[in-house]
Amino acid sequence: MFGLETLSSSVQAVVTVGLVLTEAITLYVGYGIFSSVAGETVLEMIGGDQ
Repeated sequence: MFGLETLSSSVQAVVTVGLVLTEAITLYVGYGIFSSVAGETVLEMIGGDQ
C-alpha cells in the first residue's frame, strides 16, 4: 500500500502508530466541526435554543 514492508520492523511500527494517531486526530477534529454545525441546526429546528 505505502511500501511499508521495505522498512525495518521498528520503523514500520512507528510509522503505523503515526498514521493511526493522525487518523484519530483528523476524525476528532472533523467530528467536532460536524457536531457544532449539525448541533446548531438541530437546535434551531426543534426550537431548543431560544
